[in-house]
Amino acid sequence: MKYAENILETIGNTPLVKMNKIVKDIDALVLAKYETFNPGNSVKDRMAVKMIEVAEKEGKLKPGGTIIEGTSGNTGMGLALAAVVKGYKMICVISDKQSKEKIDILRAVGSEVIVCPTEVEPEDPRSYYSVSKRLAEETPNSWYVNQYDNPANALAHYESTGPEIWAQTDGKITHFVVGVGTGGTISGVGKYLKEKNPNIKVWGIDTYGSVFKKYHETGIFDEKEIYPYITEGIGEDILPENVDFDIIDGFTKVTDKDAAIYTRKLALEEGFFLGNSAGAAAKGLLQLKKHFTKDDVVVVLFHDHGSRYVGKMFNDDWMKKQGFIDK
Repeated sequence: MKYAENILETIGNTPLVKMNKIVKDIDALVLAKYETFNPGNSVKDRMAVKMIEVAEKEGKLKPGGTIIEGTSGNTGMGLALAAVVKGYKMICVISDKQSKEKIDILRAVGSEVIVCPTEVEPEDPRSYYSVSKRLAEETPNSWYVNQYDNPANALAHYESTGPEIWAQTDGKITHFVVGVGTGGTISGVGKYLKEKNPNIKVWGIDTYGSVFKKYHETGIFDEKEIYPYITEGIGEDILPENVDFDIIDGFTKVTDKDAAIYTRKLALEEGFFLGNSAGAAAKGLLQLKKHFTKDDVVVVLFHDHGSRYVGKMFNDDWMKKQGFIDK
């Protein structure tokens, strides 16, 4: 008989799926690394389990302990599933711009969820960065994950996601495109692929209101670039240690409106029911099309599932309220 010993053993080995209608104007084979096939429906399952395993080995996470993390939802889900299987408590600290569905899902898998305001500085004691750190200091037998600076985040993708993409494309991949938040996925996958073939180009998808693109191009952390934005899961107002800017060849920025519209287009034109960052990545692909030729193999990684955005990008009333659609 063939079966997994627990749900965590089903993480990884997600499929590559050819994109068709949306990329019809791109002269390349475009393949989607479809990460919603992971049990927590996102790419973050990979690094969540890896970070826990490393913390256990290093003695930072002890039996019966409490895992604490600031998350936009998906890392929290991966950590929560692992906490259920391994017998830990889970506290997720999340910002109020995240969808209600994400908060409800985290509670459904046993997490305590604390919601913090989005429109405050990272150093503000009310920010989800500050609250998660404070809770870790105050909670006995707890471990603060810190996915932004935790090297096991990128290591997970170096060990699993990168090798999968290389094997699935028979080493023919020429470009890797992905949204950048904590930086673990782009840095881990990018490092592995460039070790295999230094000519592979690695492109990051950023959003307006985030510091990544300008910092990559100029080395300047420009606070004027920082302002509130709607797109979930990508962009930052900090520089996470997991973002290896030397591995990234360039960034393109996608507007909130385009990200939302292309999230819907993916469902309607490709049958891809995906999250908000996938819409940003799809539009980003089109913005980058001049970099691709007919002989190229472009892999774009899609992070999470559309079920987390039913009340937002897939809701006509919400889209009208944001001014993203007229009717």
